[in-house]
Amino acid sequence: MFIHLNTRVRNVLKLFCLALIVVVVAACSNNETEVVDNQKRVTIIHSLPNDSLDPHNTWIALRAGVTETLVRLNADMQLAPWLAASWNAKDDTTWVFTIRDGIQFQDGTKLDAAAVKASFERGIQDSKALEAALKIAEMEPDGQQLTIKTKEPFPAFPTELVHPTAGIISVAAERTLGKETFNNAPVGTGPFEVTSFLPGNEVQLKRFDKYWDGKAKLNEVVFKFNSDANVRTLAFQSKQADIVYHIAPESLAAIQKDKQLSLDSVSSLRTHYFTYNPKSLIVSDKRIRQAIDKLIDRDAIVKDIMFGYATPSNGPFHSSLPFGNKDDYQKLDQAGALQLLESAGYQKGSDGKLSKDGNPLTLKLIAFTGVNPELPLIPLLVQSEAAKVGIKVEILSVEYPDVFIADHSNWDISTSSYLTSPRGDGGSFLNAAYVQGGSSNAANVNIEGLAPILEELNRTGEINKRNELTKQAVQIIKETLPHSYIINPNILVGLNTRVSGWKPGAEEFYIVTNKMDVN
Repeated sequence: MFIHLNTRVRNVLKLFCLALIVVVVAACSNNETEVVDNQKRVTIIHSLPNDSLDPHNTWIALRAGVTETLVRLNADMQLAPWLAASWNAKDDTTWVFTIRDGIQFQDGTKLDAAAVKASFERGIQDSKALEAALKIAEMEPDGQQLTIKTKEPFPAFPTELVHPTAGIISVAAERTLGKETFNNAPVGTGPFEVTSFLPGNEVQLKRFDKYWDGKAKLNEVVFKFNSDANVRTLAFQSKQADIVYHIAPESLAAIQKDKQLSLDSVSSLRTHYFTYNPKSLIVSDKRIRQAIDKLIDRDAIVKDIMFGYATPSNGPFHSSLPFGNKDDYQKLDQAGALQLLESAGYQKGSDGKLSKDGNPLTLKLIAFTGVNPELPLIPLLVQSEAAKVGIKVEILSVEYPDVFIADHSNWDISTSSYLTSPRGDGGSFLNAAYVQGGSSNAANVNIEGLAPILEELNRTGEINKRNELTKQAVQIIKETLPHSYIINPNILVGLNTRVSGWKPGAEEFYIVTNKMDVN
């Protein structure tokens, strides 16, 4: 019922937004996506607004083709050289990277080992998450060779260098511009450089003609942000944007009728899940968490919210991965949920509401308004199912749940969404989400018995052994249930057929490239 009503409301909103777009289109003399005066330009709209382009604390600088990393992922999701031509491990804690010669930053300074060292030092100082991820003890530059020593044996170190926040920047440019100005127009080695930035709205980019890997085919790119899926989708349908991420699923039929528009549905490495507050007196009881998990109708979410463009999740990683959970996912089970709640001391009153010691069972659920259009809808469906067994769920919508829950304790459940295996390995997410101070652990989740497994995982380089350790960690997570994993959504990307030389990737990293072109 909630989904049906919500769809009607969204249809009204879509008509309103469409009217606004028509007014905007009428007011503009040129379509933004056209080739004007032989200047090739595309407009991209992504879902999550950015108030800063800080290259070591946001992903946008790499996504926009401004910065690059030493190591990247290829089309097969395998590690590949990028700014580093090669690397090797001298021992358990020592790595030697050979930096490509002949590359310059967008300010004209040379990329060498000393510049990479300075960039990492800047990143470690400015980002606790990056510091925790890289675990660098010391660095020694020598021409184009950079020797890095880690604080402990860390065989997965190269995979951490793939992350967008490990992008290499010109520290010399930051010294000249000042940090605030630099974070609004970072200087990297990528094919495009920033010409202007309107926080929370858009980045204007122009081609960097001295790009080391071949001059970009486009002259300009407009990279916009909008957290409203309906507005993004309507901008795509009205040809005001060439590439749009996270299209509203219910609009797919209309899009497919337009020969100028196409849609890519990419199997994602992302997982949507609920985080339970370890400080909550209610959900600190495992039986309550288990009951909520049984009230998540994953099949309905896939069918009615995602229109089939997702798979139910049974753990942090997609079940198709070698370290994913192969067990069946939790189905909707109202009777089982009610039995658990009664075992925890809750009883139904004459009004049908559950209470314990005279206190009604009320849960505060934090909804995520950004990134994917389905994220605000999942809590509504859970709210509806919870009401059927007598639980009142109060929903609070916020743009950045991690920021909210880090600063507040008066919540029970929070919606989360992360790329849990963006580098084809589970170690990064396990460390980020289940270690105190981890970048994805704003709730400070701590699971007894998990630390020794993660320590061994971090010391292990052999792939099969890492997969087995990851599966052990997944089983402990399943048994303790600090999170309820819900679905693995597909990435729905709208693409105007005038764009060539570009496809979205499952990693969601490399969006603006030197290969993309327009017909």
